Amino acid sequence: MRKTLAGVFAIAIAGLAACSGMDQPGTTTNTPTTTSEAAMGMTRTSDVFGPGCAGVPQGGKGSLNGMAEDPVATAASNNPLLTKLVAAVKAANLADTLNSQRAITVFAPADPAFAELGDAKFQEIAGNPAALTPILQYHVVPMRYDAKGLEAAKTVKTLAGQDVTIAGSGDNLTVNGAPVLCGNIPTKNATVFVIGKVLTP
Repeated sequence: MRKTLAGVFAIAIAGLAACSGMDQPGTTTNTPTTTSEAAMGMTRTSDVFGPGCAGVPQGGKGSLNGMAEDPVATAASNNPLLTKLVAAVKAANLADTLNSQRAITVFAPADPAFAELGDAKFQEIAGNPAALTPILQYHVVPMRYDAKGLEAAKTVKTLAGQDVTIAGSGDNLTVNGAPVLCGNIPTKNATVFVIGKVLTP
């Protein structure tokens, strides 16, 4: 775990663009060919679940309704649960790249998940852009899933080329053992699952 969040996400997003044509049963790719394909994995604000959703503002751009109107990087920038992740994306100048994707799933570690790394470790990673690459790639799936789709799939392949395992359901849904704190968050081009720890390949 030694690379900078910015550098890692940079490569992760580059990989995302390269993997945009990957197919997986029951999901959609980043380049959906029909309206119905584009709609797969999409959610509404009424579908959002999880104890961490209480931390999402009730009004304004950071609210669920506000986030649903924006592409994922813009939406995340208004979410107070994701300030560390957003800072990394902005530092790497990757917001436009994320926002331009067509249909993705993002497992977004909440701020406390990064805090568990400790300040010293976090700074070490932030100063070494190559170390986090496989880790951040492990948080993005180049297809769009909702919670039910994840449950049915049981495993999904990430940009790192490795699978993550989905277990449980509802408020007990986990991604490689990481609890989903707030799931099914709709944005214009992604379905976001805020999770309670940083995943490692």
